[in-house]
Amino acid sequence: PTYEDAAAFIEALVDEQRRADANRLDRIFQSATGWRPVLWGSILGYGSYHYKYETGREGYFLATGFSPRKSSLSVYIMPGYQDYSKILDRLGKHKTGKSCLYINKLADIDEKVLSELIRSALSDLNAMWSVHPS
Repeated sequence: PTYEDAAAFIEALVDEQRRADANRLDRIFQSATGWRPVLWGSILGYGSYHYKYETGREGYFLATGFSPRKSSLSVYIMPGYQDYSKILDRLGKHKTGKSCLYINKLADIDEKVLSELIRSALSDLNAMWSVHPS
């Protein structure tokens, strides 16, 4: 985490629509998690967890969050390998990566379904690694 001001990061976004979507996403994540955002580089993170693999590799990372990238809104849903297809089928227009959900604009999706996805993913993550509030 960089601990820079998350609100200032959002307000510095040049594109007006991206800034409006980022402000709305921040409210969605705060409502779904009950936590304030912490900046991890250019990612607004909500909560964190410490992981340790059987190989001994370990680290600390945000539990969920988003980044208002130029090309799309990148939503980080951990753990990325869970099957969320039943929720994603109801979300609206999006693309997926391993642990990311890509949305062009918030108007393309159902915000209530996104909140459900955030809560479900956090519950699954917390079952594997202890999630801590931010």
